[in-house]
Amino acid sequence: MNLDSASLLSQEEKEFYWEKGYLLTEKKLFAQPKFSTLYTIFEEYLENYGANAEQLDTPHFNDSRLFDYLLADEVLDVIEEIIGPNIGLWSSHFICKQPKIGKRTPWHEDSAYWKGRFDKFDGVVTLWLAIDESTIENGCMGVLPESHKNGFSEYKILDKNSATFEEEISTKINEEDIVWFELPRNTYSLHDSRIIHGANANTSDKRRTGYTMRYFNTDLKLNPDHPGNKTHKTYHCRGDNRGNNPLIYL
Repeated sequence: MNLDSASLLSQEEKEFYWEKGYLLTEKKLFAQPKFSTLYTIFEEYLENYGANAEQLDTPHFNDSRLFDYLLADEVLDVIEEIIGPNIGLWSSHFICKQPKIGKRTPWHEDSAYWKGRFDKFDGVVTLWLAIDESTIENGCMGVLPESHKNGFSEYKILDKNSATFEEEISTKINEEDIVWFELPRNTYSLHDSRIIHGANANTSDKRRTGYTMRYFNTDLKLNPDHPGNKTHKTYHCRGDNRGNNPLIYL
């Protein structure tokens, strides 16, 4: 393992995650030179794709450099603490809210968008790495604690011009109950795929960018008949593939 003992999760932190559905560690993830290279990779995307770089889904499908991060011991040691030793890479995503114009992310559950793709969702976790400093002012993510115990709310249609998604959970969310993820650069949060989360618009003068790394316990089973799984690539990270899933081994 490349992480020192201070970087791994304590039993208290793990139990907090399982009960609340999220965790803020305040710990740096990568050594500074390695993080700086990842930062440079995103800046390259931003230069090449402009506004289209604000929502870069599964960039690792076409950029093998990202596996240096997605399959890194620094990441997988943390993920293993949450979902166990049998780990698959589900997806990754650069999410960027530009100053003043970055739209709000409506309240949603990732599991609702992935419904039918797994047999269950209790072993799917997202590590959200702050590429830029993430604050309330620039639209940091927030979660509704313990809402991962549901995972499939009712949704309503939105005006897509004011938000990043076209749908939002129809139940009114009391923002006084939300925990906001304010993160310095190169620190991370963890959240369950079923938890209700979202983010406000970026009203500040500072960009907010995160890199989401999403993993699943390979004891879970992917549905081979779901249309979304037909061309989606999943990768082996560690351990056994007890769900007999179509993993790519690098």
